[in-house]
Amino acid sequence: MLIATFNVNSLKARLPRVTEWLEQAKPDVVLLQELKCVDDDFPRLELDALGYQAEVHGQKTYNGVAILSRHAIEDVRRGLPQLPGQDDGDEQARYIEATIKGVRVASIYLPNGNPVDEGDKFPYKLRWMDRLVAHARDTILPMEIPAVLGGDYNVCPTDDDIHDPEGWADDALCQPESRNRFRQLLNLGLTEAYRALHPHEAHRYSYWDYVKGRWQKDEGLRIDHLLLSPRAADMLEECDIDKSPRGKEKPSDHTPVWCRLSV
Repeated sequence: MLIATFNVNSLKARLPRVTEWLEQAKPDVVLLQELKCVDDDFPRLELDALGYQAEVHGQKTYNGVAILSRHAIEDVRRGLPQLPGQDDGDEQARYIEATIKGVRVASIYLPNGNPVDEGDKFPYKLRWMDRLVAHARDTILPMEIPAVLGGDYNVCPTDDDIHDPEGWADDALCQPESRNRFRQLLNLGLTEAYRALHPHEAHRYSYWDYVKGRWQKDEGLRIDHLLLSPRAADMLEECDIDKSPRGKEKPSDHTPVWCRLSV
């Protein structure tokens, strides 16, 4: 089973790039982020024509996540549960999960968290990550079926995942608190698929900003990740970053990250 994560940065604007990539890569499951559309505006007909059914958790203008699949999608959940006593009324569409051919998959669009020192954006990011850790620990992993938690985590796990660590040191993506919570996920027993198979490949990226020629100079970040439960990790055969969509006309600023499981 080929599973990919792809932050499309507006599905309407990027639909030609997405359908082109689907036809070329032929993934079984795609975890989409940053749809920037409500459910009723999701391009189901175009994707159905390529053989993909979809489950969507959309939102106008911002956020939005979806799961595409060539196989039946079952037991869908939208949104993360709140932590006990900490209901902050979160209505942002950042999380959807489902079961496909016996594999639990989740599409995650984690908050960016900037600016760090102003307002509630960084505290919200950390609270959201705490909810994700709790949900993975209390619900996903006890299922004891293969699980893949994929998406735009908006976290650079180490300085090897940043083109300019010093320049990004104050960014929410690189803060110790963000990295600590990412490590908490790994400490639960989840495996970061790309790093597991490419332990020594520094400075390979999944995101390049549109400004200052970042793509042309390969000045990027690795913030899109696939985290695998122990059973999924046992099935891991391949994982890589597909840079080809980022070099196309009018691309997303992210590019797909994919893994293959022996399912």
